[in-house]
Amino acid sequence: MAKTDANQIIGMVEEWYSKLPPIPKNWREVIVSITPWLALIFGIIGILIAIAGLGIVTVFSPLIAMGSGLGAAGNGILSMILAIVASALLLAAFPGTKANKMSGWTFLFWSGAVRILASVVDLSLAGVLVGLIGFYFLFQIKSYYK
Repeated sequence: MAKTDANQIIGMVEEWYSKLPPIPKNWREVIVSITPWLALIFGIIGILIAIAGLGIVTVFSPLIAMGSGLGAAGNGILSMILAIVASALLLAAFPGTKANKMSGWTFLFWSGAVRILASVVDLSLAGVLVGLIGFYFLFQIKSYYK
């Protein structure tokens, strides 16, 4: 996908969310400060859960029961592959979000998009709703990344 196409997709989604009420500035600053650490933690946990879901490392199998929105009853391998991609994007976002770079924010956006796609594949309305709410917070903090 060309960079222009990606920017057009982000711009279109941003337009949808721009009509929603903003959250207070101090809340946005807190979200920005914890975002890198949330990306790191959930990136690691997501990869461990997906690896367990694929049966590669069974010691993490109890993590599947906690659910990643991509539970074992979903569409199996496709769901786990999407979980690995989304989690890897979260890990890739860590250095950029820590340095308040737009590249980090962009990795978060695409991770969220992949998570929503995985929820659609799994027919998880709750997962889609959580993803859409996540986008709300993501677009609320976008201006903090350069």
